[in-house]
Amino acid sequence: MDPDFSYGSGDQNFEFAFNSSNFSDRVLRIEIVAGPAESKGDGEGCSSISDWARHRKRRREDIKKDKVVAEFAPYSSEDILDCNEPDTEDVLAYVNNDEEDVAMIEESPSGDEPSHSNESSWGLDSCPVLRVKSIYISSAILAAKSPFFYKLFSNGMRESDQRHATLRINESEEAALMELLSFMYSGKLSTTAAPVVLDVLMAADKFEVASCMRHCSQMLRSLPMTTESALLYLELPTSVSMASAVQPLTDAAKDFLANKYRDITKFQDEVLNLPLAGIEAILSSDELQVASEDAVYDLVLKWARTQFPKLEERREILGLRFVRLIRFPFMTCRKLRKVLTCNDMDHEIASKAVLDALFFKAETPHRQRALASEESNTNHRFMERAYKYRPVKVVEFELPHPQCIVYLDLKREECANLFPSGRVYSQAFHLGGQGFFLSAHCNMDQQSSFHCFGLFLGMQEKGSVSFTVDYEFAARTKPAGEFVNKYKGYYTFTGGKAVGYRNLFAIPWTSFMAEDSPYFINGILHLRAELTIKQPQPLLQH
Repeated sequence: MDPDFSYGSGDQNFEFAFNSSNFSDRVLRIEIVAGPAESKGDGEGCSSISDWARHRKRRREDIKKDKVVAEFAPYSSEDILDCNEPDTEDVLAYVNNDEEDVAMIEESPSGDEPSHSNESSWGLDSCPVLRVKSIYISSAILAAKSPFFYKLFSNGMRESDQRHATLRINESEEAALMELLSFMYSGKLSTTAAPVVLDVLMAADKFEVASCMRHCSQMLRSLPMTTESALLYLELPTSVSMASAVQPLTDAAKDFLANKYRDITKFQDEVLNLPLAGIEAILSSDELQVASEDAVYDLVLKWARTQFPKLEERREILGLRFVRLIRFPFMTCRKLRKVLTCNDMDHEIASKAVLDALFFKAETPHRQRALASEESNTNHRFMERAYKYRPVKVVEFELPHPQCIVYLDLKREECANLFPSGRVYSQAFHLGGQGFFLSAHCNMDQQSSFHCFGLFLGMQEKGSVSFTVDYEFAARTKPAGEFVNKYKGYYTFTGGKAVGYRNLFAIPWTSFMAEDSPYFINGILHLRAELTIKQPQPLLQH
């Protein structure tokens, strides 16, 4: 039965045994081969994450991890290094914790090494071996920390006298591998430099040392993060089995990007140049400060057209990656109609997204909250963001007169934030070809000099016609009850003006916000506005 590799290094410190012949039962032979010029020394000479990224710039989809050449060779006395009589080649300077003279040296290839012709598909055999490094190891310690080494020592040994394991690695991995081996004994790294820690993280992923990956992830999270480093962390090529070890790091990177670009309108040009991982992290946030979900949809289309000029590629990326990030249920019906006719998105996918959105809009507020709660762990498509303009539900009629019924829900905390002089606006809705909006205010009552809740109806802009609108404001005071009319009247809009009531409920603000206030049902204020246009009239010319 395989051991449990899920634990960290804990307080088990075997630093004293690292590279010591007294506490080792194997010799690990590390063959170092020449790699591509652009990959040589990924972390070497890099003073920052940005330097590291420039040396190791590659997309996740282009990454194919180097396979590891590993084998066992029969034990030979020539394979064990004599600590008292170093080899005639140059001795590698390395701290030896058991204070033996030398326990690790570099060897030049003699030409007598066993061939690896049966492993040519592993991709490293065609590269020349630059040097060979041998190190004393404890198979028990390495196997306890890594499934890779556990399999190497348990499956690779055909006879009990085989004590010589061989790894073949790229030259750029040498320093990181030595740090990794040391960590497996001591549970610590000799450096805190981010580029080096990143290289060790990559080596730990390759050799399946989850405890080291968690340690590196924690170290990187403790360092200052930038947009460049956050994007790099999101695109780290980790294996599926080891992904959980770096999940806290990727989560921290997502949070950094979401917080930095929270007010997305201020950074629109910068956001349009972000890679896929970055834009996904931003759009996954519930705290995104944006005018409306319509604006999110427009931004996604603009990004996709910029990053993927070819229509087929654009359709694929929108259908696979962005349909789940755009929160269609909070888009206006006017924009949903445009989604159905947009050529950038697959028609079948777009139709399903719009249909789901319309079904959600038709649900009761209680059912909407239940749906949002059910999918909160896997999908946030039914959760509102921090919209500048509050979503509304609109029911439209054409006959006998153009008419619409608008439903606006405000949370208790949203109302509380209006005090003492704030206001919140709804999304625009259209009637008779003209845009309108609702606005909720915290006002000072002119007669009684106390704060109160007000509701107003406004027209977006001046037009060429005037609208005489019959309007009616209502609120619901019982979960299953009808809306109770508060005020009604009529007003002729000529554009740029609003009509409403400074004290909608005819009570002070403190009574309106009280815990026993009848106007908040499960923490939600339910408002309704009914508008009817009798007949548009041309404006008189002066």
